[in-house]
Amino acid sequence: MNRKQTVKATLVFGFFFLALGGWLLHLRIHPPAKEADNLIPFISGIISVFCLPLFFCYKRTLVSAYVINGFLVIIGTVTMAHFSIVHFRETVTWTNVLLMTTAADIAVLWGKFALGKALFDLEFLKSETDTVPKGRFYRYPHMGWWWAHLAGIAVVYTLGNLFWK
Repeated sequence: MNRKQTVKATLVFGFFFLALGGWLLHLRIHPPAKEADNLIPFISGIISVFCLPLFFCYKRTLVSAYVINGFLVIIGTVTMAHFSIVHFRETVTWTNVLLMTTAADIAVLWGKFALGKALFDLEFLKSETDTVPKGRFYRYPHMGWWWAHLAGIAVVYTLGNLFWK
């Protein structure tokens, strides 16, 4: 096993345990047996814990794993932010916003995204001196592509909540 394979295996294990921890926490807080809405994160957790680590192991499925992981993170971010806004009953202070909302859970999600991006970049990096990909910042695989999708999904989700009652 060479150095790149060792780093990749370490990142995949880190991804697995981060996804497993987030999924188990979510199961404890929102068991799927209590409410049908909890089935979506339950299924997303199954995909994140059992499918994506395997997809990240193989170059042929790595791009799919990266995109699926990214969209699961974006959907989780938007829905957990909405949950926090709807259920926030404290006075608005930085401490309350950070500690009494799902900000910590969202941070865990973005840690999972970072591990997925590191796995993606590791596989497609040609050398240690390879530069950042060229091209428009809002095109795949640049981070601008992810920011554009985060903003777009947040807007569509918000409009759906406002007008689809």
